[in-house]
Amino acid sequence: MTERSEDLYPLALLMDELKHDDVANRVEAMKKLDTIALALGPQRTRDELVPFLTEVAQDDEDEVFAFLAEQLGKFVPYVGGNKYATLLLPALEILASTEETLVRDKAVNSLNNIAQELSQEQLFHDFIPLIENLATNEWFSSKVSACGLFKAVLVRVQDDKFRKELLALFLQLTQDDTPMVRRAAGRNLPTLIDLLTQNIHLSTNEDWDYISNMFQRLVGDSQDSVKFLAVEVLISILKFFNKKEDSTHTKGLLHSAVQLIGDEAWRVRYMAADCFEDLASQFTADPAYIEELVQPFLALCEDNESDVRKAIAKQIPGFAKLLPNSQIVLNKILPVVQTLCTDESETVRASLASEVTSLAPLLSKQEAIDNLIPILLNMLKDEFPDVRLNIITKLKVVNEATGIDFLTENLLPAITELAKDDNWRVRMAIIEYIPLLAEQLGVEFFDQQLADLCLSWLWDTVYSIRYAAVINLKKLTEVFGSDWSRERIISCLLKSDTQVLENFVYRITLLSALTELIPVVSAEVITDKILPFINHLSTDSVPNIRFNAAKSYAVMVETLGKEYNDLIKESVIIALEKLCQDSDVDVRYFAGQSLEKCKSLLS
Repeated sequence: MTERSEDLYPLALLMDELKHDDVANRVEAMKKLDTIALALGPQRTRDELVPFLTEVAQDDEDEVFAFLAEQLGKFVPYVGGNKYATLLLPALEILASTEETLVRDKAVNSLNNIAQELSQEQLFHDFIPLIENLATNEWFSSKVSACGLFKAVLVRVQDDKFRKELLALFLQLTQDDTPMVRRAAGRNLPTLIDLLTQNIHLSTNEDWDYISNMFQRLVGDSQDSVKFLAVEVLISILKFFNKKEDSTHTKGLLHSAVQLIGDEAWRVRYMAADCFEDLASQFTADPAYIEELVQPFLALCEDNESDVRKAIAKQIPGFAKLLPNSQIVLNKILPVVQTLCTDESETVRASLASEVTSLAPLLSKQEAIDNLIPILLNMLKDEFPDVRLNIITKLKVVNEATGIDFLTENLLPAITELAKDDNWRVRMAIIEYIPLLAEQLGVEFFDQQLADLCLSWLWDTVYSIRYAAVINLKKLTEVFGSDWSRERIISCLLKSDTQVLENFVYRITLLSALTELIPVVSAEVITDKILPFINHLSTDSVPNIRFNAAKSYAVMVETLGKEYNDLIKESVIIALEKLCQDSDVDVRYFAGQSLEKCKSLLS
């Protein structure tokens, strides 16, 4: 093969693969673009590969386009750096105009990445004209892509006239005939406003005239799927004026907020509910404004759409924190909480349960006991397990506000009931929460009320529960310490009677539990309590237990270290050497592995 043909080989190979009948082959070829570009070098990549890829961008399948769009965003180094980055724009402009959303999104991301590499001259000469081309194209797909590109240039345009022209172009997109274009503009508008907020020195009154016009267009849009985006736009506008410490627009923006909260379209109300704390927090400069939002808030709590109630239920504590005094919480908020806790929708009740405990610090201890605790007790009896679980997982804040007495008297029945639930996933969720609960309640309460329950999970009929119970004991040992584990866990496990130990499942579970505890207990506990038991099981009649005992020895040696060389050689090494002569092939295999590991640890 001649030198010239060797030079052409990578590109020729790529061209052949991109003409393959199978789409999967063409996709694989796209994944190798960076390798091909490296082989060709910057000059030939610019002269041959990029023009070829621009042709590919006009005629292939969406799967190929998606990979091409993504790869081109990383191609600046391969064409020779920033100076030549604009060569990549034509192919990406074509891809940004395709009908397939995934392809367009990847093309827009790549264009935004490349824009960061461009000089001011390149922006004005190449990138902004590209945006204008897309924004004025007759196809909606091009306009949708254009909406996502303004953020790359808006704050880099220092000239007020050019920024005004960009905003005027974006305003056109917000009033396009196609809802999909208006939706894309609405979705990207908060980002543009946030950029102006971060670079507040750039903005002018004319900029905000455009922004205000865009916002009003969104608020008045006939399509719910466009109109609901006005909520996030409003939040961004409020953040801008708060940063400017300009309150002249606040009253009018509050009116817009109330209008959106009470909109006839449930999607708009849902968005207002979902963002309520963030929205309300923009009005904290004047307590009177916050109070004006109380009634709209209560209306959302009583909305006829369960999705709206579900969204607002999570916002209750956040909004309550913004209220000027606790009496509003007592007289206005808690009554709707009482209603929501018996809502007909279980997802609404579960949503409320995930956050409602955070109301406790906002009330005095007596107010919490008299008004909030009855609600929590009611929810702990809910027939839907997620409601009970969500309350239990957030009890620390109630404990801090009301003391341990409430938890001692009322929590245990709920936990015990869930721990025995017929659904094993519910039992699993309780087990996973126990270590956190232990930290909240302390060792004394735990020993009295929950230690036996944790041990009982080791004998569950479902393997996943038994395994989770083993991990739970390890985490509890990390919380309460080695001495506690020896007295309350290990001693109890080793006291199992002979009849219990005749059951293979019991023996293997005990071995698993003790092995898991080895790294988190003291060396004394390992040598005095755990090692003798593993030695006993190393001669068990069941091969499965013998080879698991062999694995446990390796964990033990790794934990004890060289300080216990003599003990390890006298006990562990001898036991493993004996297991290496076992009649069962699996036992010999795992014993050999453990023996090799132990010797390497001791060397």
